[in-house]
This record gives sequence, structure tokens and C-alpha cells, in this order.
Amino acid sequence: MEASKTTGLTESPHYVRMSLAAAMTLGFKRGLFYRNARLYCINLLLTYEQGCAARCAYCGLSGKRPGTYGGKSFIRVTWPTYDLGEVMDRIAERGRRVQRICLSMITSKRAVEDTEEICARLRSRLDTPISVLVSPTILRAGDLRAFRRAGADKVGVAVDLATPELFELYRGKGVGGPHRWTRYWECLAEALEVFGQGNAGPHFMVGMGETEEEMCRAIQRARDMGGRTHLFSFYPEAGSALEHRPPPPIDQYRRVQLARYLVDERLSHESRFSYDEEGRIADFGLSRGNLDLVIETGEPFRTSGCTGRDGHVACNRPFANSRPGPHMRNYPFPPTADDVARIRRQMGQVPMTAGTTQEDDREFRAESAGS
Repeated sequence: MEASKTTGLTESPHYVRMSLAAAMTLGFKRGLFYRNARLYCINLLLTYEQGCAARCAYCGLSGKRPGTYGGKSFIRVTWPTYDLGEVMDRIAERGRRVQRICLSMITSKRAVEDTEEICARLRSRLDTPISVLVSPTILRAGDLRAFRRAGADKVGVAVDLATPELFELYRGKGVGGPHRWTRYWECLAEALEVFGQGNAGPHFMVGMGETEEEMCRAIQRARDMGGRTHLFSFYPEAGSALEHRPPPPIDQYRRVQLARYLVDERLSHESRFSYDEEGRIADFGLSRGNLDLVIETGEPFRTSGCTGRDGHVACNRPFANSRPGPHMRNYPFPPTADDVARIRRQMGQVPMTAGTTQEDDREFRAESAGS
């Protein structure tokens, strides 16, 4: 790799980090995906020697986490660094197999200018749609419009937490971080104004101490604004402040996935949901027959993310929030009939049967316990 003309280091805008899955997709790394899953989005990340100024308790890139920025894992995998020109060459070679590029900012004073430059370079060479996962804390008036002029067509805003109290605890003053709940929602509204309805949306993460009711209300708030939610299950990052926190129970995540789908597809509305005394979803506002038809498609349990040229989710992030295996949390491909049957068991709709293997039963019980 050549040294950056600006800094003498392998930093943005001349270099970017890339998810391991994307590196495998472009042939930089060797490996196989479980069940031959395919990634259709190349996930890129800005990179600087000084790293990210944020201190989010669950994030592998947190400034509080020991180690150099370039050596820190993110979403539990390595993100190797590559020359942007070489990355563009590889994407061009693969043609329309790559349906989208997603460029993630970090909280750095250089990130805004470099995001605009990288978008412009990508657009000058490629016709691949570009998303930007923005850092609202460092954005100023006009920055989102500059990203759009540079070639981005969609924006993600990683609100992550469902309530202002949890946001403050894990991203704001609770960890000495710079982020503020109000600013993130303001940025989502600005992004929807600049990029248009359906072209911006929040990321939310289930399992941070919120009730299902609180998460559903946050998802509905975003949908009422015109956004669509990208949903994740919390999964601990080694070395982060929350490395020992367990993921949420699988039945909780499945209910919220189903709720997210119903809200985003306007098949129901959170105001029609009902909840038990602990805030768990008791009714989705649909008849049992209609709800069963939705579940049977398997679509609510697929990864939710930005679409590609073909209108299908391109940023399907295989196994980003669980281990590869039969109890994956987000399906990066259409679930099979066996997958849907397993999902129903995980939701408690169908008891484990005599035909279920002991190994499957043990994994199911472990997932249901949130381990």
C-alpha cells in the first residue's frame, strides 16, 4: 500500500477499512460464508491514526477501548485497511454483483471532508449506489447536501438506543461521550428532507435494557417521519465496556423483528399493538391468520438495510449480530421452511418436537436464555 499523500500514513481519504465479509466478497481475503450466503454491499469505514473520539460503551471502535484504531475489531471482526483505488478496481471487476457501497463515518474532525471526497471518487468511477452512515455529532448545516451532491443516495443514522435515558447512559454523559439523543433525531429529520422519504433511516439495537414497547415506539416514530429501521440484536464486542453483557433472549428479538416489519411495511401500527405488564408485545394488531401469513414468508426475520439497484436489501451483513449457525438472528437470505419452523419455536409458537435433535434443543434453550 502506498503512503497517504497528505499524512504519510494509511489514512482516509486515500485508504479505507473494509469489513471482513466485504474483503472476502472482493477477493482480498479467503473464506466461506455459512450456507453460501452472499454479501451484496461493500462496507467501508473511514480510518485515522487517532481513531474515533466517541466512547460508546458497546462499540469496538470506542476511544476508551485499548489498542490502536486500525487494530480494533468492529462488530466482532477485523476490518483490514486497503487503498481506495484498489477497492474501486475490485468493485468495477465484479460489475453488478455489488449492489451498494456503504461508507461509515467515525467521530473525527476530518471525517466530513473526507466522506465527501470519497463519495465523489466512488461516483466518478462507479455507478454503484452509495450510502453514508453518518456521525451527526460532527455534521454542520449543508453537509448532508454536500454528501448528496458528491453521489450518496441514502443515509443511515445509528441512533441505536430506544430511549433518551439509555442513549445518555451508553453514548453520552454516562461514558463521557460527545453524542446527544436530540441531535441524532434532528439529523434523521434533516436526512429525510435532503434525501427524501424512504432514503434515510435509523439503526436500532435490541437488548440494551429497553422494553419491547419502548423499542416499538422508537421504530414507529422513525416510520412516521418517513424512515425505515435497520434492526440489530446486541452482541458483545470483546474488550468493550459491555463485553460481558449477554444478547437479548431470542424470543424478544424475534417479536421486535416482526413488529419492525409490520410497522415499516405499514401492515400494522404501534398504536394497535398491546403489551403485557413487563412491556412485552402481546398482540400485533393483526388477526392470527394474517399474522401467520406474514411469519410464513420469513421476510420479517431477514436483515433490514439499504436496498440495491434491484430493490432488494443489499446491505445484508451476513452474521453481523450472531454466530453463523441454525439460530442466526438476521437471515442474510430468504429463510427456508425449516428456518421458519425454527423461528416459530423460538417465538414460542410451536413446542420443540420429538424430532428435534438434542443439540438443536440445547442451542434453542441457550438462545432463549440470551446466552
